[in-house]
Amino acid sequence: MRRYETIYIMRPNIGEDSISGIIDRTNGVIERFGGHIVRQDRWGLKKLAYLIKKETHGYYVYIEYAGVPEAVDEIERLFRIDDKVLKYLTVKLDEVYDPAKDPAPVEPKEEAGEENVEAEADEDEDDNEDDNEDAEDDSDSDE
Repeated sequence: MRRYETIYIMRPNIGEDSISGIIDRTNGVIERFGGHIVRQDRWGLKKLAYLIKKETHGYYVYIEYAGVPEAVDEIERLFRIDDKVLKYLTVKLDEVYDPAKDPAPVEPKEEAGEENVEAEADEDEDDNEDDNEDAEDDSDSDE
């Protein structure tokens, strides 16, 4: 299996249901060919640098995945057929995908106790006061 990333731009006026449908279909192709999704980001609606098929805006989606070249061929074939997809680009990141090399996904921190939050806030205030005093000392030495 190889590691790929694909960025595709869809028409801005197709609606959330169509956008989700295209994303699900793309993910389904990857999984049907034995691959798996490493990371997926919906970048959302952005202004295009130039007109693409008479559109000034587009909905961007980024997907990083491990798969076989046949999966990429099928995804790109579907993108060429679908008028809702304005543009796409697929780049091969690694010839051989090794899941052990992937950094572990960053998990959101659990809610810290109120004492920890207050202690961190006090430390930040102390640091800011020290920085302000240092700035005042520096301005005095310039005179």
